[in-house]
Amino acid sequence: MDTFLWVFGVCLALGAFVGFMAGLLGIGGGLIVVPALLYILPKVGVPAAQLPHVAIATSLAAIILTSFSSARAHHSHGNIPWPLFKSMLPGLALGALCSGFIAELIPADDLRRAFAVFVILMAVQMAFPFRPSAKEGLPPFPVLLIVSAIIAIIAALMGIGGGVLLVPFLTWCGLQMRQAVGFSSATGLIIALWGSLGYVIAGWNAPDMPSGTLGYIYLPALVGIIASSMLVAPLGVKAASTLPTPVLKKIFALLLVVVGLKLILA
Repeated sequence: MDTFLWVFGVCLALGAFVGFMAGLLGIGGGLIVVPALLYILPKVGVPAAQLPHVAIATSLAAIILTSFSSARAHHSHGNIPWPLFKSMLPGLALGALCSGFIAELIPADDLRRAFAVFVILMAVQMAFPFRPSAKEGLPPFPVLLIVSAIIAIIAALMGIGGGVLLVPFLTWCGLQMRQAVGFSSATGLIIALWGSLGYVIAGWNAPDMPSGTLGYIYLPALVGIIASSMLVAPLGVKAASTLPTPVLKKIFALLLVVVGLKLILA
């Protein structure tokens, strides 16, 4: 019980930081949550062989409620193109569901380093945003199916909602930015739901896991992160109107590079 309370308290603080930074800078929480959990979870007995899997799965599960809240807000403003959502839904769900089983096949050190490289790439994108020129129209359904599955696999393997991958793709296809962002909020919910399910099933019989796990998801950490991040995120949104967010984004990107390099060299 003491261990559960310790993790819950630490993850309450982590969730507050994640929620504030997400509201302030518009970043995905997984880039913060996963590295933090890689340091927190060994203290509660998560074995090294499953550590990256549990960190990523817990981060992904934490996205469910935040994605739902974001998707509902975008839907109320008419920002989600639902016909496109229906076309990409099968690929998103299948790719996210498979991610847990794919992660299980990847050795822990390789998965940790892959996440570290991804963090560094996202930091570069944050500091120097890449905005592809728009083309006319969406690709045919088979292409959408393949692309959506690949994006879902990568996003769920990294413990994120997928917006950093989907938004550039959709704007390149000609969608307005507000529709691309709204769409990514809805697809983030699907990726988080199906990806979490995949990690639960894949990790159901994982050896030497501590109590409090559901598959690869560590529940005390999940509850702590969700409880505070949902409350603090609006404060970050308000602060964004007064603080120099472009400068803060570059500083935060530098921090992510340091974190990524530390994970690679660990």
